[in-house]
Amino acid sequence: MRLKTICIVLLVTSLTHELLAQVSLEHLTNAKWETVATKNLPVKRHENSFVAVGDRFYLLGGRGIKPVNIYNPKTLTWTEGAKSPIEVHHFEGVAYQHKIYIFCAMTGKYPHEQPIKNILIYNTKTDQWETGDEIPENRRRGSAGVIVNDHHAIIISGITDGHYSGFVKWVDDYDFKTGKWKRLADAPRARDHFPATLKYGKVYCLGGRNSSAATNQTFELTIPEVDVYDIKNNSWTTLSTASNLPIPRAAPSASFIGNYLIVIGGETAGSEVAHNEVQALSIKTGKWRKMPNLVTGRHATQVINYKKALYITAGSGNKGGKPELSSIEKFIYK
Repeated sequence: MRLKTICIVLLVTSLTHELLAQVSLEHLTNAKWETVATKNLPVKRHENSFVAVGDRFYLLGGRGIKPVNIYNPKTLTWTEGAKSPIEVHHFEGVAYQHKIYIFCAMTGKYPHEQPIKNILIYNTKTDQWETGDEIPENRRRGSAGVIVNDHHAIIISGITDGHYSGFVKWVDDYDFKTGKWKRLADAPRARDHFPATLKYGKVYCLGGRNSSAATNQTFELTIPEVDVYDIKNNSWTTLSTASNLPIPRAAPSASFIGNYLIVIGGETAGSEVAHNEVQALSIKTGKWRKMPNLVTGRHATQVINYKKALYITAGSGNKGGKPELSSIEKFIYK
């Protein structure tokens, strides 16, 4: 009898969670993105990172040598931190403890940007940049997807020669405590200019492309498939074609709200203007749903999920690098 009761409770709990997720999505479709009227603005940039540490948001990197800009969502103000020691762009920054880590970024000019040799680290407590461990020489690349799981970073795919050629399927594990690297199972396909997002021990990789300036196809070879990495089993699956990204595009931002994977903005060869479309994939049903659009289309930045709201700033408003943006948008989903 007790086992039966436990099973019933688990079933009811599961159904309740799914129902709440459905209600949440219905609510989301009635919400909207709004431009935040901040008291000042950050330095315009794209191919940058946007990462939350505690109750502050950190805007880092981008083409050229840029200062860190720090946003206080309570006071609606930006302050300026230290400039990066080198030009650093095309990376997905991640927070570990009070530091922001930059794995597998690039430096230099289009189309032969070079992978950076070491991990770069920004210390949010001291406002100082640090040079971290060396990245194994034969695993260096830029424009990779990165997530943090416990005391490990997982770095996925990327491109070895800027926007020219050399896109790879590599997956690597970095142990923050020991500084050791380990190779993991290759991804099903190579991609660059994409976000990686973690949920329930699985990493979702969507969007991106194979940047191929060598064949005059820098923007064209976008990827519709959604690939999923199971951390525990070190294995990959690809969602069914019904779950393919409705608008295949590169350099979107992504985050989870409940069981919904939200993909935001991006760029494609067929549109001079950056995408303002926002879409949600239910990882339970595999179905996509249209969400409210951004106020300003943008690509090549990150989104922050903080206290029941999404925040996005910077990026480029058109395909390629111009115009660089400095506005910040907010989407409240509570």
